Parts: sequence; C-alpha cells; structure tokens
Amino acid sequence: MNIQPEFLEYTQWSGITTLAFAALTVLAFVLQWGIRFRLVGTTGFMLVVTAGLFALSLAPLTRTVIPGALRYNLVYDNGATQTVITIPNDITPSQLDATLRQAASDLYSYGRLGVGTNNLMLIRARTIIHPESGISVPLYLGQVKRSLASRDDSNMAIEIYQDKFALLPKPTA
Repeated sequence: MNIQPEFLEYTQWSGITTLAFAALTVLAFVLQWGIRFRLVGTTGFMLVVTAGLFALSLAPLTRTVIPGALRYNLVYDNGATQTVITIPNDITPSQLDATLRQAASDLYSYGRLGVGTNNLMLIRARTIIHPESGISVPLYLGQVKRSLASRDDSNMAIEIYQDKFALLPKPTA
C-alpha cells in the first residue's frame, strides 16, 4: 500500500491553509488586530506541518510483507546485534522460514550499534513448551543472521532446527 500520494494531497491542503493564515496575518498587521502575534505563531506552526507532510510524501513508507509469515512478538532486543522473537508452537518449518525473513526485514535499522567485529544481526525464534504441568521451557526453533550494513541482504543465513520440531506439542483433534 503506497500512501505517498495521500501525503502529497495533505501537503497541498496544508499549504493552502498556511497561505490563508499568512494572508490573515498580513491583514491583522494592517488592521492592527490584537491577535496578530498569535496569527504569526499559527502561520509558523502551519509552515512546520506543511514541511513535515511534504517530507513524508517524499520518503517511501512501505513495509515488506513476506508471504506465509506468521505474527511474532519481539521479546528481547539489545539494540545492536541480538534479538529474540517468540512464535506460536504450531508453526511449520516453511512458516518459520518466512517468519524469520519477515523479522529480518522488520527489525533492520540503520541505527543499530552493530558496527564492529562481525557486522551481523542475529534474530533467534523461540516458543515456549510445557513438558510437565507447571514447567515452561523455551525452545529455539531457528535463527537468521543478516547484515547490518545494507537493507537488502541477499546473503541471509537462515538456520531451522528440524530436530526441535519433534519436541513441539502435537495438535489435538
């Protein structure tokens, strides 16, 4: 979904409103109205809003959607190179692959503090299993390592731990 045209339309309307406030401000100074300085502030504020909307109409605000990816929750992020996501325990290996790719796309940021030794971000996927009543055990099902240097990393290393899927609870019929 591309919302840039909508921001451009909002920019146009905001620009028209800014010009109207500017004209009203000039009129207020000519006629010596008491609210003329408030209108200066309002016009300045509208200039800032118009500039912000214009900037949003230039930058792409699209999100990559990976088909087959399930919803996940971020449970740990050190702001640099390590993150952990939680996934449902009825996930399949193909859904895990898509979900790891989605998380790698979503969690990428230019502002991460990973510049240094390996320049890679590690995203681990886990679920919680309950082998006995009252006992919860985290079970890591896979991980992805992606570059922190470029947004479009074609060399992501995705590892799926096939042996761990046998430990997942079987769905009840």
